[in-house]
Amino acid sequence: MSKNKILVVDDEVDLVETLRFPLEIEGFDVLVSYNGEDALNKARKENPDLILLDLMLPKLDGYKVCRLLKFDERYKHIPILMLTAKTQQKDKLMGQETGADEYITKPFEIDELMKKIKAYLNK
Repeated sequence: MSKNKILVVDDEVDLVETLRFPLEIEGFDVLVSYNGEDALNKARKENPDLILLDLMLPKLDGYKVCRLLKFDERYKHIPILMLTAKTQQKDKLMGQETGADEYITKPFEIDELMKKIKAYLNK
């Protein structure tokens, strides 16, 4: 059985590593990107099973990445969980409008995040 691929997108290296470790322990294949442009290219090339996406990114913000993927027939099936420090209602609304499946604010509980990931991947 092949491993589920998860694309982690955040410009904070520490956070990426904080997420990568428990995901790999759970048996996921983790892909990493540190800016929106690279994330979009990787998502299109690798077709991950799920994306953890920050909003405030260099080159392309998370909203644009999400919109470009969710409004494309080839990638709209990929669950996108936004992980962000933006906590205002207008930001959450924008996340929903761009097609995000979840809007999770930082700081978050890693255990809760893992439960959500597994639920989306039916694990």
